[in-house]
Amino acid sequence: MSERRAAPTVGQVVLGRRLQELRESAGLKRDEAARVLRVTSATVRRMETAEVALKIPYVQLLLSTYGVPDDEAAVFVRLAEDANQPGWWQRFHDVLPDWFSMYVSLEGAARLIRSYEPHFVPGLLQTEEYARAVLEAGTVGQTDPGSVERHVSLRSARQKLLTGEHPPRLWVIMEETVLRRPVSMRGQVMRDQIDLLLEVTRSDHVTLQIAEFADGPHPGTYAPFTLFRFAEPELPDMVYSEYLTGAVYLDSRAEVAAHLEVLDHMTARAASAQRTRTLLEECRDSF
Repeated sequence: MSERRAAPTVGQVVLGRRLQELRESAGLKRDEAARVLRVTSATVRRMETAEVALKIPYVQLLLSTYGVPDDEAAVFVRLAEDANQPGWWQRFHDVLPDWFSMYVSLEGAARLIRSYEPHFVPGLLQTEEYARAVLEAGTVGQTDPGSVERHVSLRSARQKLLTGEHPPRLWVIMEETVLRRPVSMRGQVMRDQIDLLLEVTRSDHVTLQIAEFADGPHPGTYAPFTLFRFAEPELPDMVYSEYLTGAVYLDSRAEVAAHLEVLDHMTARAASAQRTRTLLEECRDSF
């Protein structure tokens, strides 16, 4: 039986989709591919949907069955071997829920991240003290000091993405509530957090907009969500939406298009870059 992983890497998602495309181009159904491997059709499905690691002998046999030329197959196998390597975040498996592991993988591979956040500053932009205060409030269901510090370390590790050699384009729309609701009784926590937001607004690859109270309701007022776009043509845009005890990942064209339309609508209505800076400065002075 194929070994299950805590969460797939983006490479596994991309190659799984590619395996499905190759099978369909060869005119084979899943049960026919399964007979070649002498496994169940469910095993083939799990490989194609990245629910399990890509077993290299299975991959080699499938590529041969699908008529993939030897040189292309060799490249595919090398990519599969790389994709099967554990992501850096898996060292935080003790505090990282399975449903969020995929998010960290997508975040690390995306070239564009567009996010709507109605409650908190996004994790990529949080100071350590802000993150600690949010976690101590029980937003991840665990408030013991050890777990809190592990989560803070994870968020700090994720933030290295923005200071790397090729950072993604990050575009965030936050509700004004995020700035007005303190996460700590110590005003310095919020002041330091807003100082960081003011700093990142000067970055070439980060755009921050505030959805003001005065603008009233808008189509996005349901739950926080994030849209990922990738450089790999095999991987479509994906949307992550979180709820109290888990999350959903959406990649159907209709669902992604609906979220993209909402983001575009909110972008047009939200405060401009200059207005956002003014709001940040006003909120900082209130703490």
